[in-house]
Amino acid sequence: MPATPTPPLFRHVPPEAWTALAWCVAVAYPALLLRGTGRLYGGAAAHGGLPFTLADTAVAFAGAALVRRVPVLSVAVLLIATWTETDGWAAKSQVPAVALLAVDVALFLITARAPRRSSRAAFALVMTFLVLHIGLVPGNTVGIFTGTHIGTADGAALLALVAWLAGRSLRQNREHAEALSSRAAAEAVTAERLRIAREMHDTVAHSIGIVALQAGAARRVIDRRPERAKQALGEIESAGRETLAALRRMLVALRQADGEVSHTVPQGLADLDRLAATTTAAGVRVEVRRSGEPGPLPPEIDLSAFRIIQESVTNVLRHADVRDCLVTVGRTAGELRVEITDRGRGHGTAPGGFGLAGLRERVALLHGEFEAGPRPEGGFRVAARLPVPGEATA
Repeated sequence: MPATPTPPLFRHVPPEAWTALAWCVAVAYPALLLRGTGRLYGGAAAHGGLPFTLADTAVAFAGAALVRRVPVLSVAVLLIATWTETDGWAAKSQVPAVALLAVDVALFLITARAPRRSSRAAFALVMTFLVLHIGLVPGNTVGIFTGTHIGTADGAALLALVAWLAGRSLRQNREHAEALSSRAAAEAVTAERLRIAREMHDTVAHSIGIVALQAGAARRVIDRRPERAKQALGEIESAGRETLAALRRMLVALRQADGEVSHTVPQGLADLDRLAATTTAAGVRVEVRRSGEPGPLPPEIDLSAFRIIQESVTNVLRHADVRDCLVTVGRTAGELRVEITDRGRGHGTAPGGFGLAGLRERVALLHGEFEAGPRPEGGFRVAARLPVPGEATA
């Protein structure tokens, strides 16, 4: 099941900004709530005036700046700023829970993002502060606003607990989503390797069949037509070398599935024109450009090049929202290069898709190079370089 994406606002606004905003709300809210009543909750605005509040705000902003780098110290600095802003050092001074809003927001963000050890230490620090404040300051010293009244001390502790639990829940959801994504990527790689194994089954079976037929022919004519037997042995040697080379490069991808019968027909660059025609008929015109030296390719190279083009063209058709794309196939001494470009939206594949991961795995098994990403001028580009064994690289 796909993970729920993080809201863009939460994802792009840094934790420091959220904490600073919470402090501003905590400072402004009591004044707005008690406006016209002639009452203040005993904070710095009541005793030290605006300069005192500005000084506390500077301290709180310094604490907010440490949320990601030094989480526990950040909470400690915010608690100190809250304590002085609400005149917590004065006897019977009320510290409403709304004044701890910046502390609660910082605790939530730390629990959601920082290591578990920092989260637990920050939560313990906040709860210790509340317990000591309740025990050391006479009267009901920590409360929550209810209209113009101060509620019980349980409100502040409850809000801190809710902030910690909410951050913990967000962390668990993210870790679960990451685990699902990693598992899905691993399964995609395994599926790609199994598909390669099924495709290679036909190639290897074909080569072994040729070897068996030529060996039988050579045995029958070796006495009467030695030259024909020599030719058959040469073809056996060639087929055997090609098969062994393919097995060496693809053995890591082969998986044996009990009872599974492969019906896959090997494909290659010879089918590229048919693929282009089919895609054009579906609504995206495919322009194919070929360059370099024509000639036969090893089956695994030919098949992989076709699969890279096929997957890339399919992604263009499904996700690029464009009417044409360019496929370039270049053959030089020792390597084959394929490139697929378009001028679409530049996503390449659907969110959560693993087609490109499978192509990267396929190219890596052939000791090639693979690139995929948005183009600076717009659109998307997929490129692969596949070394051709047995040929000297220019």
